[in-house]
Amino acid sequence: MIDERIGRNIDRIRQVVSALRAATGESRREITIVAVTKGRTVEQIKEVIAQGIAGIGENRVQEALVKYNALSHPRYAPRLKWHMIGHLQTNKVKEAVRIFDLIQSVDSPRLAQAISKEAGKINKQQDILLEVQTSPEESKFGLKPQEIPEVFKEISCLPHLEVKGLMTIAPFTDNPETSRPYFKMLRELSEKIDWRLEAGDRRPIVSMGMSGDFSVAIEEGANMIRLGRAIFSRP
Repeated sequence: MIDERIGRNIDRIRQVVSALRAATGESRREITIVAVTKGRTVEQIKEVIAQGIAGIGENRVQEALVKYNALSHPRYAPRLKWHMIGHLQTNKVKEAVRIFDLIQSVDSPRLAQAISKEAGKINKQQDILLEVQTSPEESKFGLKPQEIPEVFKEISCLPHLEVKGLMTIAPFTDNPETSRPYFKMLRELSEKIDWRLEAGDRRPIVSMGMSGDFSVAIEEGANMIRLGRAIFSRP
């Protein structure tokens, strides 16, 4: 059964994104939408794919594995990019490396080393983002902003690993403007790093903004947003 609500929601999101790019004077800025599919069905994910969204974001390795296997058919698999966006424990790294194209939640050199080791076993170059704890909330995971330059330097030389950019999760709030200073902090931090990206990557990934605050994130320079409720919920 086709869920037409998902298509309508995605159309609205794309209109907002297009308007924001124009308003910021960056109409050509590429902004990747990652659909956060925690708790969503495989049928709902298929509808997202039908709407042209390839990025699938999961919070838990085990749930992702079930969906990954269900969508392994050639009709779907070649189009998909799987994103790990939840906290990753080292004992789940082996499975995560097998599934995910981009691990967004790398929050320690130890985790990066474990990922590099497992990626080497299957001859894979694993793309990652460094998760930054831009807010003072103790419940949030991530590296402190002041740690990023040194950690980036430390793990950039690891084999089988490519640091593609930064990610943050702003505090949950009813007022999107509350997130602005945290998004600004991440963008400014990204601008200070000498990324040495591969030729095909024009700029580092700045992954920030969720359903309640993605507009502010785009205004502050996001080129990847992670949306769940905005895609799947009723308007």
